[in-house]
Amino acid sequence: MGQEFSSFFRFESKRLLLFIGITFATIIALQYLELPYDKFLDSLFSASNIPSTGSNKIPGKDPPPVPETINNVTIFNQENVTVENAVEADNRTRVPGANDSSLGLEYNRSSMSEGVEKTGNVSVGRQEENLRPSGYNKSIGLDLWMNHSREENVSRPEHDSARLDANSTSSVPQKEATYLTPSTTNVSPNISTKVTSNDSSIPLSHKDEKSNPVKEEAKNSATDNKPEENHKSPKAVPEVTTVSEMNNLFLQSHASYRSMWPSGVDQELLWARSEIEHAPIVKNDPDLYGPIYHNVSMFKRSYELMEQMLKVYVYREGDRPILHTPFLTGIYASEGWFMKQMEAYKRFITNDPKTAHLFYLPFSSRQLVSTLYVKDSHSHKNLIQYLHNYVELIAGKHPFWNRTGGADHFLVSCHDWAPSETKVDMSNCIRALCNADVKEGFFFGKDVSLPETNVRTDKNPTRDLGGKSASKRKTLAFFAGKMHGYVRPILLQHWENKDPDMKIFGKLPNYKGDRNYIEYMKSSKYCICAKGYEVNSPRVVEAIFYECVPVIISDNFVPPFLEALNWETFSVTVLEKDIPNLKSILLSIPEKRYLRLQMRVKKVQKHFLWHKNPVKYDLFHMILHSVWYNRVFSAIT
Repeated sequence: MGQEFSSFFRFESKRLLLFIGITFATIIALQYLELPYDKFLDSLFSASNIPSTGSNKIPGKDPPPVPETINNVTIFNQENVTVENAVEADNRTRVPGANDSSLGLEYNRSSMSEGVEKTGNVSVGRQEENLRPSGYNKSIGLDLWMNHSREENVSRPEHDSARLDANSTSSVPQKEATYLTPSTTNVSPNISTKVTSNDSSIPLSHKDEKSNPVKEEAKNSATDNKPEENHKSPKAVPEVTTVSEMNNLFLQSHASYRSMWPSGVDQELLWARSEIEHAPIVKNDPDLYGPIYHNVSMFKRSYELMEQMLKVYVYREGDRPILHTPFLTGIYASEGWFMKQMEAYKRFITNDPKTAHLFYLPFSSRQLVSTLYVKDSHSHKNLIQYLHNYVELIAGKHPFWNRTGGADHFLVSCHDWAPSETKVDMSNCIRALCNADVKEGFFFGKDVSLPETNVRTDKNPTRDLGGKSASKRKTLAFFAGKMHGYVRPILLQHWENKDPDMKIFGKLPNYKGDRNYIEYMKSSKYCICAKGYEVNSPRVVEAIFYECVPVIISDNFVPPFLEALNWETFSVTVLEKDIPNLKSILLSIPEKRYLRLQMRVKKVQKHFLWHKNPVKYDLFHMILHSVWYNRVFSAIT
């Protein structure tokens, strides 16, 4: 009996073990194949942290950001950042009339929180995640991903004449084309910047032929690599990006944009960023009039930290006159005054580049054109080559350029051609540009809009400052200037000698240092700042200088210091298409609002003045602050 029981027990045990084995094998198979029962089976096992087959997600680690396009801007999303938060310039398909206000007037918004919700008509496209960014340099392992504006078409050597978060907030001498090398030294063969273009499938010399009869020949520039083209379907974006939308783009850029390369001072910059974002509330500051800023508390804290922390290394290499030779008069004087004061004013200078937060490239785009441009050649290949040689010079002599791909370097250039000249070898730098055009590669969160200032005398740059009081300004609107570009002829067609309230002229006779021009500005309510060949005009700063409310007629122009100043509180923007309605637009502004605008012009004036020696909150400091602010908010987290 015992023997039979033992035999039966062994038989049943084998059956039980076989059943358990089959059951376990079935579970494993189901788990592997992810059949519909997997959720039930998951409950049998503590495997919630194990990624299922086909998932690329690793616990505690997010996938790399994927670029997206919003409003002519490519957005690089970071951790926990949505599509709405972003920025880099990209191609755009123009949609006429999109996002136009009924009167073409940019009205002030009570808070930017309202503005952030109104992002306009946007079409978003996603690139493949595994597509390597354009311009990847295998020799040093840096992803050089920035897309930049197409080569600027050139017809003349010269023309006439991010904001902080808002939650409470000469004739050119004729010569043969030459390539000048700044000096000779050990040259790095692997400079970590390559030429790119928004329309990479189109030769640079053939771009924008319809809009400008003169073509630039820059396709044979100093670099060889070309970016991979994204062949995704075109994205519909507005033809005009309004100032309100620019404010939103700037806010979004600082929510998502980060420099692709770390540096040793990034921890200091991250601390500064935290301090700025958690700035103590400022009330009734005697030096800062709150309403003209997006967030006066953040601006003040950022400015204080700049004064306390910022260290700038200025490269000494390079030959005069293009390097280290400031040009202090005329409409391109901003770059010269900044160069002069940056090199002479020792407060922010460090002789130890290892401690520097920023590296300054002290070249003059004005001197570059005056020295090298061949009159009537319609080519600036040799200008681009000169800058290439200069970058090779500093990259070969110092390790700092290749360490970051130039991302912690900055330049200040006011000539119209500066965007196209610097996009080739200096595209990753923080570029302070007078020609700040949304459509031509201005990069929100990295680039800076540089005020164009017409300095008439370097002995006293603030001569004739101010104007008549509001009650004594009898002229409704004033403009005078050469017929450069397409906007000004339209302006004169509709308003020259048409209305006694509208003093709209061509070029005025030069009488005693432009006295007629100055007196009109001093006695007019509104000063028309119509674009010339490019979006920028010295009239914007001139209007503020003479305490006249600026009326900007220049679609897609990025106003200076957008990260700090709320331009909608002290200026008027009129779309180019609304020029026929200009008088009715201005008359629609109530007198009370005009008085408020004019008072705020006087409050913001100090930010647009050059002084023989730098003064707190002046133009020198504001330019440097814009560069500093973008550097802080691009530091790697």
